[in-house]
Amino acid sequence: MSNKEIKNSQTEVEASTDVNAELSDRRAFFKKAALTVGAIAGTSLVANEHAASGEDDPYIMHHVKWGQKLGDPVTKNRYGMPSEYEHNVLRRNTKLLASGNFQASIAVTPIHESMGIITPNGLFFSRSHGGVAHVDPNEYRLMIHGLVEKPLVLTLEQLKKYPSVTRTHFIECPANGGQEWRGPQFNSLQFAKGFMSCAEWTGVYLKDILKDLGVKPEAKWILAEGSDNSEMGRTIPMDKVMDDAMIVWGQNGEALRPEQGYPVRILLPGWEGNLCVKWLKRIKLSDEPFFAKEETSKYTALKPSGKAIQHFYANEVNSTVTSPSPEIPWKDLKVGELVEIEGLAWSGMGTITGVDISFDGGKNYVQANLKGLILPKCWTRWSYTYKYEGKKIILASRAMDDAGYIQPTIDQETLITGIEAVYHRNGIETWEVAEDGTVTHMQMRSRLKRDENGKVVIDKEAK
Repeated sequence: MSNKEIKNSQTEVEASTDVNAELSDRRAFFKKAALTVGAIAGTSLVANEHAASGEDDPYIMHHVKWGQKLGDPVTKNRYGMPSEYEHNVLRRNTKLLASGNFQASIAVTPIHESMGIITPNGLFFSRSHGGVAHVDPNEYRLMIHGLVEKPLVLTLEQLKKYPSVTRTHFIECPANGGQEWRGPQFNSLQFAKGFMSCAEWTGVYLKDILKDLGVKPEAKWILAEGSDNSEMGRTIPMDKVMDDAMIVWGQNGEALRPEQGYPVRILLPGWEGNLCVKWLKRIKLSDEPFFAKEETSKYTALKPSGKAIQHFYANEVNSTVTSPSPEIPWKDLKVGELVEIEGLAWSGMGTITGVDISFDGGKNYVQANLKGLILPKCWTRWSYTYKYEGKKIILASRAMDDAGYIQPTIDQETLITGIEAVYHRNGIETWEVAEDGTVTHMQMRSRLKRDENGKVVIDKEAK
């Protein structure tokens, strides 16, 4: 054998030794990591099963197929798309929530799949009363008139010349959770609480426009009216207008989507979504409310006395457990493993200050941890690290805000607002987590009776 052949052979041996050493290192690292992950994760991994059986995981030990070929060119999708493997992360709809067709209907957000506090534009819940309008921005006009000294008509370009602001807020339909009121109808977090989303909004404060128009002293209300087929109109008090009402054209760094009111909608942070009129075409100032269709025939609440609550706007303090949930059951957990319970809290009254979590349906509570950014009138993330015990639990969460409100039980709310209306229902929600990890939407209710004075009071708890 020549010196050259000996050298080449030695090189091959060294390369082979390096590969074997690398594989050995990978095996040692993988088996150690698998043991660590298995001790803290909520679900077992296929990789852990390989480690436990002494087998090598092929997806760790060998080059994966997508790493052995060129990927798509950067020119393939001019507007980015999610991974094809995330095909189940979609807005969903049902005929039960449609008024005979899907023009007057709602598509709800998969909040169980949400991460952080920002909802992607493609998943932001969509509600329309006459279908999604497609507005030509070149033909768009916004008229502001009524009790102002200088009525005004703005093009989109003129509107965008005002100093812009960017704020992060949720929008919630006041019927969020209402379809579950008399009892669970959908064993689904998405359909129980998906009538809401949270985004970063860009636009101008309405007060900054009005200050140049000379608002007359007698102006106490405005009418916000949309240009869509339904000509959605809602009355808004001037106190809110001069506080934080915005006219927005941007959402999460891009123009509003058509289903969110492109090119312009009004945003009332923390207040019910129906007030945040889309495809906005007109603002009229008045000395009295307009009593539009949506605030007379709808969006009121009948009290036990027979009187209706009208002009109640802010969405009250609320929360939900997102994991586990019917869409995210606890599977393959072992007794003693640690698992993170996660959820969302929000309040149209202000900022979330705390969230408590119960494992017995609300008899006892412990404090959860708030995570990430904590902003006013915005989603707030919370979590709790739980040591799995392998037995049935009834999960519930309750939130509190800096306005002093604490999320009530369903029965506490019923005593005040009655049982007829579906709007502004923020009673505590409960999940039953069975021994096998299956999650079912259920309600902890109380027996109601009347005391000696005829007042309805809570007697005792019942499932």
